[in-house]
Amino acid sequence: MDRRPGLNVRLRLTLSYAGFLMVAGALMLIAGWFFLTRVRHVGLIFLPGYSLPVARDFAPMAALTMLFLLVFGLAGGWFLAGRMLAPLDRITHAARMAANGSFSHRIELAGRKDEFRELADVFDTMLVRIEAHIAEQQRFAANASHELRTPLAISKSLLDVARTDPDQDLGELVERLHTVNTRAIDLTEALLLLSRAERRSFTRERVDLSLMAEEATETLLPLAEKHGVTLETSGDIAPTAGSPALLLHLATNLVQNAIVHNLPEGGGIRVHTGVRPGTVVLTVENTGVRLTPEVVATLTEPFQRGTERVHTGHAGVGLGLALVASITRAHEGTLTLTPREAGGLRVTVELPAAA
Repeated sequence: MDRRPGLNVRLRLTLSYAGFLMVAGALMLIAGWFFLTRVRHVGLIFLPGYSLPVARDFAPMAALTMLFLLVFGLAGGWFLAGRMLAPLDRITHAARMAANGSFSHRIELAGRKDEFRELADVFDTMLVRIEAHIAEQQRFAANASHELRTPLAISKSLLDVARTDPDQDLGELVERLHTVNTRAIDLTEALLLLSRAERRSFTRERVDLSLMAEEATETLLPLAEKHGVTLETSGDIAPTAGSPALLLHLATNLVQNAIVHNLPEGGGIRVHTGVRPGTVVLTVENTGVRLTPEVVATLTEPFQRGTERVHTGHAGVGLGLALVASITRAHEGTLTLTPREAGGLRVTVELPAAA
């Protein structure tokens, strides 16, 4: 937006200080003149030959006083305004650097808390979050490029082998290409779903989270039986507002993650929905190997599958919990991952309850 140039804040504050001082001085002089010339002086004894001052005697002294107040007000106001606005200069410099794409600097304004220091602290917090978000996006872009490149490279290798080897079993080649292509499609769809959740481009409807959990467990029951994992579902009706498709993906990803990262045999999963004051909760708890807090803290990052978890033939695309975290944020909820003492993971999704 184009704006006309104007006086800077320091000069305006200086003129304000000086103007206020001039008005205060003028009022004091007027009050003094009125007191000396208009008020009856009781108890005052004047020396012989003394007469009350007249305007021509009072005017030069008043003019000198007002001139002194003007110079003093301008100089003092300029100094005080500079001292008061010094923190603002640092904040402006930091904002200008951020506008140029540099987010690594911090204001770190010292001193006791006031309006300027509170603004500086908020700006520093914003810079920290922006820097972390940019770093996360850069890691995501690099990982996504790597994950998308892998199936394409595998397909190219399979085709090169088939072209140079006329005795290659075409049925086996087609099956392997089908598997690789399916993985690439799943990854692309997961990336599109993640982008949709981050943009929050969906219509909110009334959704029962318990029905989403029930549908997810019914859909994945064959997979659980294949892995020898028992599924237990319980809880109450949990109404919230959001996208039914995204919330179904959330529940499905949680249950699928609990199935494929479970014990080799005899594992179990407990899916529970509940209602708290103002929120609804979905909890998915599974058995498995013991996880450290350091590993658990990285599980919601894209393409982080957790090196200490048990892998099965269903490797996934590495976006399961990242999608859960993104969908939860898009619905103004909170996601909590807690390692179980006996092994495995407890994932809790808390969303605002429907009105």
